Order: sequence, then structure tokens, then C-alpha cells
Amino acid sequence: MKIGIVGGTGDIGEGMALRLSPIFDLVVGSREKEKAVATCQMCTSTLKTRGHECSITGVSNQEAVDNADVVILAIPFKHVVPTLETLHGFEDKIVISPVNPMEKREFFTFVPPPEGSAALMVKRLLPPEVKICSAFNTIAANRWKALDEELSYSVPVCGDDDGAKQEVMAIVNRISQLKAFNAGPLAVSSMVESLTPLVLNIARYNKMKDVGIQFR
Repeated sequence: MKIGIVGGTGDIGEGMALRLSPIFDLVVGSREKEKAVATCQMCTSTLKTRGHECSITGVSNQEAVDNADVVILAIPFKHVVPTLETLHGFEDKIVISPVNPMEKREFFTFVPPPEGSAALMVKRLLPPEVKICSAFNTIAANRWKALDEELSYSVPVCGDDDGAKQEVMAIVNRISQLKAFNAGPLAVSSMVESLTPLVLNIARYNKMKDVGIQFR
């Protein structure tokens, strides 16, 4: 299985690349291919000093879509529409949305699009053959990059295609100590996405850092 990251040079994309490339065959995309190549060189060097081999290639966002079986949209909510409008070839692929529509006002607040969630908006923007799941929504960018620490979080996964959802959950369960949970259909993704501003507010008002969630 080859995994592609669209927007792989942002904070979350880079962190995911560091965690996923020793496990999966990874292609990291960016609007500027040179940035993707630089991110991959950084990942390779960082992981090599830790004694880890990795499989990672820097490409354009379009090449990340073309060359992957599973595509992760590691992009801010405000960039989802303009980014997807420039890309094609998603048919019959699994697309993972960790995107959270929120704003920082007096406090962090959930600001969903008319569809109700970022994942449902992605579904509207992409061809009907695409199998869309939401996952990884509540993991902070800093935690992805903290390679000395295990990721001991629960990861709700939403999706309408059960086979795709099981594949995404299997990917989640291979990363550090993450534990995937079937959260139901894609319509539930609004509830999951709204958890992120909640945990950010908890971290802020309780002077905590990189709060996550666990189901027990």
C-alpha cells in the first residue's frame, strides 16, 4: 500500500511523514515539489540518526494523488477547496480527512461548512467513487513530531464504506500506540471534528499542552 500526503510540507504533514515513512511506502506532496523534496530529505536524515530506514519521496500534490492508494489531506480547512479544485484522479482511492473547520476567536470554536463537517464537504467536492474517511482529527502537530514519545491516543474513524474504514483503522493501528475506533458513518465526522477546538480550549484554560483523547 502506498500512502500519499497532500500538503505534506505543513506542520501536520511533516509530522505524519516522520511517523508513517518507516512503516509505509510514502509520497509527500506540495504545491512546490522542491519543498516536498526538502521535507523528505529532512525526514530521511532525522530518522537515519535514530536508526530507522524509511520509504519516502517528495512530489507535487498531483503526483501524490496519482501515485497513492490512500491519500491524506493534511491541509488547513481554508485551503481545502482551492487545493482540491486543482487536483484530479481521486476516483476509487481512499481519502483520509484530518481537517478541522475551526477558528480562534476569544476561544477556539467549531465553524463547520454548510455540509456540516469538513469531511462531508470533501465528499461533495470529490467524485462519488472516492471512499472518504475522517481520522487523525485530534492529534496535535507537535505530537506527530515528538519522536521520543509514543502517540497513545484514541482515533475515531468515520466513513460510509466499511471496507475503506477498516483499511484506515488498520493504518491507524500500525502507528506508534494509536488505537482506532469505529465512530460510525461520515455523518458523525462533525462530532469528531468539533472535539479539536474542545481539546484546544481545555489545554488553554488548564495550562496543559497538546491535549488528546482516549476511550477506555
